[in-house]
Amino acid sequence: MSKAGRLLIFGGIGLALLGMTYGLWYAVFAEHQELEGIGGSLATGFSAAAERNAAGAVGALQRYRELKYAYDRHVDVHGHWIGLAMLLIVLGIGLERLGLDEKLKVLLAAGLLLFPLGVLLQTWSHGAAPRGLAIAGSALVIASLAVMAAGFARAPRSS
Repeated sequence: MSKAGRLLIFGGIGLALLGMTYGLWYAVFAEHQELEGIGGSLATGFSAAAERNAAGAVGALQRYRELKYAYDRHVDVHGHWIGLAMLLIVLGIGLERLGLDEKLKVLLAAGLLLFPLGVLLQTWSHGAAPRGLAIAGSALVIASLAVMAAGFARAPRSS
């Protein structure tokens, strides 16, 4: 098996294990508290709106927005990592049929493994750097998959 194939398979297995571990940690230790905060901020916001307290409603709904953003990123980390892991494993198994240079295969494999970092960083920081890294990582995944698809298309057919 080639270096790129091993990188994809073992990287995919590692990423799946990390995704499952992260999902378990989040479900046991953080999700219920976050969901309680989301529900509480909505209830507070609606109560404040019913009392015609605009400042209180805006503050509570801003808190809801922050909690919902964090919740979505945590779920994204878990789901995207495992989904990408399955794709990496499948690509690693079929990589020998890819009609590309070995160095390019390794670069493409590494590019596919960089995406999860940006999603994880967004759970800790809402700034431009984590978002930019996630966007760049997703663009890299799309570009890597497009090159791999072209490589599979031009690979010689075996009978």
